[in-house]
Amino acid sequence: MAQIHGDAGGAPAFGQQVVGSPLGSVEAASTSEAPQPAFPRELPFETHPMTVFGLYAKRTLDVALSSLLLLLLSPLWLVIAIAIRLDTPGPVVFRQPRAGARPVRVGRRLRWETTTFEVLKFRTMYANADQTLHGELVRAYARGAKGAGPDPEAPYKLTNDPRITRVGKVLRRLSLDELPQLVNVLRGEMSLVGPRPLPLYEVAEYQPWHYERLCALPGITGLWQVEGRGRTSFDEATLLDIEYVRGWSLGLDLKLLLRTLPAVLSRKGAG
Repeated sequence: MAQIHGDAGGAPAFGQQVVGSPLGSVEAASTSEAPQPAFPRELPFETHPMTVFGLYAKRTLDVALSSLLLLLLSPLWLVIAIAIRLDTPGPVVFRQPRAGARPVRVGRRLRWETTTFEVLKFRTMYANADQTLHGELVRAYARGAKGAGPDPEAPYKLTNDPRITRVGKVLRRLSLDELPQLVNVLRGEMSLVGPRPLPLYEVAEYQPWHYERLCALPGITGLWQVEGRGRTSFDEATLLDIEYVRGWSLGLDLKLLLRTLPAVLSRKGAG
């Protein structure tokens, strides 16, 4: 179960530099970059409605549904794993450090702290593929570059990426590459619904207000995944995640879960 840390003092003022373990002390995998700059550990935002009881209710839903999905989808996992191994050499599962969050109890309410965790995905690229291209795209995207992709439904997506394998293209098109994140959910590192789990080099581009999107466990699906995806700018995507954080309820989670399959099948914004 997701660990809730004990009572803590008041959060720092918005924009105040926070001294603590830097989120960015872990380097993004295969980005060929210097260590990431330090990020604030304590998040000074009090706009989210989730309570301790709400977190336990959300965690109960996560464990129940992710366990059921892991059981029902186990034959599909086997098929995907065999396809990946037959297609190209390399591991079946891709692992990468991502920005996450953990809750700290303050009375009956929660405060959030940044952390890192290792996200799991089915490998969709050739083994040891260079991540520099994606890192450069992300930095330009975060700094306001307009989407120039050929797909009008996904102008901010990197298309015709030569690093992606044949099987990887199919997995990405159907969002099946994210199925191993159900294990992250069971570990308490992620939730079924929440803000996107971002690479550390993307969070390194944050302005102070962007950090509010980290006031929740990262999710496999969420408001951005069903309404935005590759059609939204960096700030628009962040605002969708913040809208989720501020408006969270168990009913919203259920609604977004129900909308996820139609969004995946429509492929809008998927590139």
